[in-house]
Amino acid sequence: MEKKAVSKDDFLYPRGRYYGHVKPENLVFNANLQEFAQRVSYICNLETGGKLPPEEAYEQIKELWKNLKRTKKQLKIGENPFQDDQGNEEQPEG
Repeated sequence: MEKKAVSKDDFLYPRGRYYGHVKPENLVFNANLQEFAQRVSYICNLETGGKLPPEEAYEQIKELWKNLKRTKKQLKIGENPFQDDQGNEEQPEG
């Protein structure tokens, strides 16, 4: 059995597979969301381990959240949930 070498970045920053509606903006936002979650996890672990003061952890997470919100707004995620890829209005079922 052949072992696949895992890079340091793949180990430290794993990426999950995306199963949602495949559109470029969704893929970009998903990557940003996964990075946000990974960084929050590291910050929480550093704070829990006493390596980072609670105030600093809070400020770092707050800044990451602002960046994620900015990305969501720039990508226009969720602004028109009834629009298809060509910009046409879809009729909700029901």
